[in-house]
Amino acid sequence: MTECFLMTPPAESTLPAPVLVVEDEPLIRERLQQVLAHLGYAADALLFAASLAEARACLAATPVALALVDLGLPDGSGIDLIAELRAADPALGILVISAWSTEDGILAALRAGATGYVLKERDDLEVTLSIRSVLRGGAPIDPFIARRLLAELQPPSPADAPAAPAQRETSCPAHPLPRDAQLPATAAAAQEQAASMASTRAIDSSSSVYRHPERARQLIEQFKETTAPPRRWR
Repeated sequence: MTECFLMTPPAESTLPAPVLVVEDEPLIRERLQQVLAHLGYAADALLFAASLAEARACLAATPVALALVDLGLPDGSGIDLIAELRAADPALGILVISAWSTEDGILAALRAGATGYVLKERDDLEVTLSIRSVLRGGAPIDPFIARRLLAELQPPSPADAPAAPAQRETSCPAHPLPRDAQLPATAAAAQEQAASMASTRAIDSSSSVYRHPERARQLIEQFKETTAPPRRWR
C-alpha cells in the first residue's frame, strides 16, 4: 500500500513544497519527518515513497520542490530516480541520505545529478543543516565523503610521478638556464600548491562542511569536470 499523499501546504509557509522523501525504512522516514517538521514543514507538505515505483507514481501526480533520496531501495537503486529527477528539473534540489559509503555509489549519485550527499549515521543536526543548505542553493557533502573527493582532486605526489628519462652523457658542459627562465614553472607550481592547500583548509576550517555550502558546490562541480578516472579508495 503506497504512503504517497499530498495536501496543499499552509498559505503562510514560504518553504518550497512539496518535498519527496524516498526511504523504505519506517524509522528513518519518521526521523526525516521530524527533521523536516523542525525546519517548518507541515506533515501535509510531504510526500513519502518506499520504493522507486511509489516515487514515480508520486512524481506523475505532482511535481516536487525538493527530494530526499535513499540509494538502496527494494525495487532498484535510487541513482536511477536521481537521474530522472535531474532530467525533469535541472534546478531541483536532490539530497542523498543513505547508508551507502562505497566509491561506486557516491560517484554514481553525484554524476547522476545529486545536489548533496549525507550519511544516515549523522545526527539530526547535521541532517538538518544539509537540508537547509540545499534549500539555500548549497551543495552539502558529508565530511567523510568530502575528504575522499579532495583526495581524488589532489595532484599526484612526486612518488607517483613517472621517473624522468636518464640524460645521455655528452662532452659539452652543462649550461643551466638563467634563474629567471625557471620562474614561470616555479610560480605555476607554487600557485597550484597554494590552491590545493586552500581547498583543504576550506573543508578543515570547520567541524562540518555543511557550514560552507558554496565551497561544497564548487567541490562537486570540480569533481564532475574531472576527466581522469577516479583512483580506487582504500
